[in-house]
Amino acid sequence: MPAALALLVAGCASDSLTVDDLREQGGITVGFAGEAPYSYEEGGELTGGTVALHREIFGELGIDQVEGVQTEFGSLIPGLNAGRFDAVSAGMSILPDRCEQALFSEPEIMYTTALMVPEGNPMNLSDMQSLADAGASIAALTGAIEVDYANTLGIDVTPVGDPIDGMDAVINGRVDAFALTGVSLNHMANGRPDAPVEVTESFVAVIDGVPQIGAGGTVFRQDDEELRDAYNEELAAIKADEQRWLELMEPFGFSINELPPPDLTTEALCEGVPVDDE
Repeated sequence: MPAALALLVAGCASDSLTVDDLREQGGITVGFAGEAPYSYEEGGELTGGTVALHREIFGELGIDQVEGVQTEFGSLIPGLNAGRFDAVSAGMSILPDRCEQALFSEPEIMYTTALMVPEGNPMNLSDMQSLADAGASIAALTGAIEVDYANTLGIDVTPVGDPIDGMDAVINGRVDAFALTGVSLNHMANGRPDAPVEVTESFVAVIDGVPQIGAGGTVFRQDDEELRDAYNEELAAIKADEQRWLELMEPFGFSINELPPPDLTTEALCEGVPVDDE
């Protein structure tokens, strides 16, 4: 991390951080969890769909450099609030309990869940309810929404620190499945074609009869509302231009199906309002 950015991060844990502050420093430091294809390192370089989106948006704001600090998924918001970085670049699901801890941008990416299972899918798993019905065990990222799904449905869940640990848990037979977003699991499976695993079709989890329509956004500290609002303004311009969104996201495996609809808002997701999936 450049020295100027390190000083900025160290000094802003309790102060409001503005666009002007970041312009003056020449960059922003984001926390990421190493989940491809959202935000991860490849060849020592920070990359991914959310990173591409951030470089575009912060660049439009006159903030030219995006640096990364990797940490476990469950440590992203605590690390943000402790001042380890200025924002979270992880495509994090917008959930009511998280909204109490930090500010979220408007939705950037729609989510569906999938399961990574042993080759041949011996337990015929297809969604969260099938896991519960079969008495199956799963791995899920620490702090991720899939852990909440599993706990609600009484599924035996093993939290893991990163996606590779989840995949290895399936390969080694420690769990029956690894639950994560379909985009991430397919990216992992394609990257290890010889691994004895397969990925189910993506699905929308249904909990207590309610479809869990999910979307992720960039996370900011509660005091950084001005920065979040400036980010949202640039984000809105990108989302209004489907081709521009696709040019940024498609190289990482995202499709138009992951572009949030205009009527899906962070306010509704933070309030836990059921969202129509049609």
